[in-house]
Amino acid sequence: MYTMQSWTCIFLIICSMQSVCHCCDWIRHHYGHLSAEYLSLLDQMGGNITEQDAPVFFPESLYRPIDDAKFEDQVRFRNETIYQITKLFDGNMKSVTWDKKKLDNFLNILERQFENLKSCVSPAKIPERRLKRYFKNLNRMVLRKMNYSALAWELIRKETKHHLERLDIFQAKIH
Repeated sequence: MYTMQSWTCIFLIICSMQSVCHCCDWIRHHYGHLSAEYLSLLDQMGGNITEQDAPVFFPESLYRPIDDAKFEDQVRFRNETIYQITKLFDGNMKSVTWDKKKLDNFLNILERQFENLKSCVSPAKIPERRLKRYFKNLNRMVLRKMNYSALAWELIRKETKHHLERLDIFQAKIH
């Protein structure tokens, strides 16, 4: 005979499994579409992506272990990366000459991705500190050091595109 505590545990396990399944379905059916949409908007909202490199190296070493990580860790990493990108775009954008409507659409879709992914992961786990540090350095070394200039924002757009494309690489491995 099951006790009340046993039933509670069974209920929590089933809910957790349903949440993961719902998350898997959402990622499988919606993530790729929204990702393609925001990558397209990122390209369309400004001119050509700059060839200049940012003074902060892309953190490839953070992505490599995620390729082989558990599903929840991949989702958490993806969510934290998108969150950090949205924080970058929350700065002084007066010098930006991008199409405002496309920029707003881009940010709205990113926010939508973030909210949906957030519902897929446990808030109890601490985000990757090195990823947060990278984005903090990107903000400091590009945006603040270059006084939020148009060139600084173009470098951020380039780095953002690189991150979002990199997230799509391990997204493709989930299917």
